[in-house]
Amino acid sequence: MKTFTFTQLALFASVCMSSLANASPTAQERRDVFTPQVLYPHAGTVWFVGQRHNVTWDTSNAPVNITNKIGRILLRQGGLTTPLILADGFSILLGRTEVTVPWVLDNDDYQVNLFGDSGDFSDFFTIQGST
Repeated sequence: MKTFTFTQLALFASVCMSSLANASPTAQERRDVFTPQVLYPHAGTVWFVGQRHNVTWDTSNAPVNITNKIGRILLRQGGLTTPLILADGFSILLGRTEVTVPWVLDNDDYQVNLFGDSGDFSDFFTIQGST
């Protein structure tokens, strides 16, 4: 059975570590976070349960290399995001997507939360028609 000296083991470990370091990518494509302003719904908007509406957002300042172009819209109420998904799987570069107003309690503290790269909230608006 062959034994190794400390120097041989240290050299072997050094070679292994340098191989791992060289395996990582050296040049990564720069990605930008896109946080578009939600334009609709805006303050004063009233939605009724069951209606369809286009949620719209500003895409005029969209960077070329967006981290995540796939969008999702969730409903917020009282400043908290609910698990209600209003839309999913659309390109945030479109600037709009249609949603159906879910059955929720009447209130004037709703917002939509637009996710792609990040989360952006609409103004507070009203949903009515649950009663």
